[in-house]
Amino acid sequence: MAKPSPEQNGLRFDNLAISVRGRTLVRLDTTIPPSEVLTVMGPSGSGKSTLLSAVVGTLDPVFNVRGRVWLDGTDITDRTTETRRIGILFQDELLFPHLSVGGNLAFGLRPSVRGRQARQERIAAALVDVDLDGFANRDPATLSGGERARVALMRMLLSEPRALLLDEPFSRLDLTLRDQVRQNVFDLAYKRKLPVLLVTHDQADAEAAGGRIHILGA
Repeated sequence: MAKPSPEQNGLRFDNLAISVRGRTLVRLDTTIPPSEVLTVMGPSGSGKSTLLSAVVGTLDPVFNVRGRVWLDGTDITDRTTETRRIGILFQDELLFPHLSVGGNLAFGLRPSVRGRQARQERIAAALVDVDLDGFANRDPATLSGGERARVALMRMLLSEPRALLLDEPFSRLDLTLRDQVRQNVFDLAYKRKLPVLLVTHDQADAEAAGGRIHILGA
């Protein structure tokens, strides 16, 4: 199989190696094409969070990074976090309690969406996408766990990321909600043709993702 070129679309790890104090935690040389998921698994301390930090651009300088990270043909290795166009979902939804659901979603809108009507229309359409039509004025405290997760997902997607990172975002949901929200995330990522990097301890998450699995520390 030919090695993917950095110019192709998707999230490309070009001989990426991350080490600390002489110990290599991560080695990754692969491409995640649009609409595909790469699941990264491994025990605590194996480098899963370190890998995500390297992609987002928040890695502590104590780590040594070799290789490059490309996104849709652009080398983002040395770019600032805000210019990388990477979306990430965490275990906690991190919704702003002082803002309504609509206010939380407005926070994710790009500056290019101008005008009150245009912003409200974009927010309304986003809520329809996750079956929360009419929730714009709701207080986040009144939402269920699954509803909060969907609001967090849409807030991130409204920022128009070019790749999606998932840092065990389903781990705190009960089994029923977990299946529902997980499928919702994967469906929307597929629809938007986003490459997805999933970090998880859960084999069920990996199986639901349906893509390749990379084990750290093996």
